Amino acid sequence: MRFLSLVGNSFGCSASGERLVSAARDGDLQEAKALLEYNPRLARYSTFGVRNSPLHYSAAQGHHEIVALLLESGVDVNLRNYRGQTALMQACQHGHWEVVQILILFKANIHRTDYLNGGTALHLAALNGHVRCIRLLLADHIPSNPSFCGLLRKKSRNDESVSEFDEGALHAIINRSADGGVTALHMAALNGHVETVHLLLDLGASVSNVTVQDGATIDLIGAGSTPLHYAACGGNVQCCQLLIARGASLTTENANGWTPLKVARSWHRDWLEDILTQESGGERRLSPSPYLCLPLMSIVEIARECGWRNNDVPSTCLDPCAVCLERKCTVAAEGCLHEFCTHCALYLCSTNSTSTMGRGPPGSIACPLCRHGIVSFVKLAETRPIVKEMARMRSLPFCTCSTDIPQPNKSLETALCKPDFPCAPLGSLSSFQSVSCQSFPSVKFSPGLCMGARDDTNSEDQLVKCSRPSFRRSNSQNEGRRWLCSFSQSVPTESSC
Repeated sequence: MRFLSLVGNSFGCSASGERLVSAARDGDLQEAKALLEYNPRLARYSTFGVRNSPLHYSAAQGHHEIVALLLESGVDVNLRNYRGQTALMQACQHGHWEVVQILILFKANIHRTDYLNGGTALHLAALNGHVRCIRLLLADHIPSNPSFCGLLRKKSRNDESVSEFDEGALHAIINRSADGGVTALHMAALNGHVETVHLLLDLGASVSNVTVQDGATIDLIGAGSTPLHYAACGGNVQCCQLLIARGASLTTENANGWTPLKVARSWHRDWLEDILTQESGGERRLSPSPYLCLPLMSIVEIARECGWRNNDVPSTCLDPCAVCLERKCTVAAEGCLHEFCTHCALYLCSTNSTSTMGRGPPGSIACPLCRHGIVSFVKLAETRPIVKEMARMRSLPFCTCSTDIPQPNKSLETALCKPDFPCAPLGSLSSFQSVSCQSFPSVKFSPGLCMGARDDTNSEDQLVKCSRPSFRRSNSQNEGRRWLCSFSQSVPTESSC
């Protein structure tokens, strides 16, 4: 009887966890809320084998509201699956910038690498050309300053210190290499993502970094290849022009003895011959990337300090946010001093690129009300920091169950049934899977452990028959393209990987 009680308890938890996984994957916000209210520990559930949590599934599918719900429930923002990927990596891989924005607000670690190829979230975003995700990833490293390009050039030429900008930390992130020495610039150049190449170059990506032969990566071009070699293989004219304008060498040979021109010929990129044979006249001045000087750092700091999901508009508020008309104004734009709520200011910075038509300094974004350039946001005087509550999930107690003490029935307006027993905490455990079961007394467990069960008998010797609701089995998501074999459909390969 004790064994059956334990099995029944695990079946109930597994069924609820699978339902939360299905809700996270399908974007069912109401179902996810109901399940987490019933049992907050389900947020730490992970599927068998691939170990994808509900946070991974919701991030990969772009369900940002469920991502916010899970994070506010206290789940670890840096949870890994069997490949070592975090939710931030999967959101960047699929280009869900709203999910990336929420994860950055919760201080997700952008330096984590996966176990298979050593790639970071930046590598995955560059691989697929998601330039907005790249800009959000670097929100804490690029100051809200319209003259950021000048800061880069000034510091690099005169070695003058700028207190608000750590150039070394930014360059270390941009030029970090994955297995085989592949950088984010290599990936963006190979796949022909012009905007991504432009932004990475403006942020200090090196055009002279070369790949290495380490035996862990199938390199179709050869070790010792620069980003220009990869751009020549991809065949994008604009990417090659950008790299050459930033000083990429046309004569550098890789381990196979190929120059970028030979790489282009071997991959039948005949239209690149004129570009790759012209002598470069040195580094040319290019206009900055339109995503470079967004005022993201200022609004991200305010959102972390004062919150960004406050929907409570007091009845005395006579001047709500002019964009959404739903929330109280919390920030003001420097320059024109128009006021917005934090949520709308975040959306404005994440969706707009810098405008050349606004009446502001270069690099600013246009105010939606007056078209003046916004260079940064400031907190209003009446905006107060939120009181940060300790995350519930970090020390959630597991419990042992007993039916000796009855509990009053409480009606729920959901399809879930609360168990008819109280829970006595056993202490904090760090992992959902590493539960060491204690000895349970030989008593009949309430069938409420299985979702949807009904108690049709009072006999203590008869086994409880439970009817569980149907749920879809959570299969692992398609982990995407392999690292170097299939960067893009534009790069044909002889054999499939």
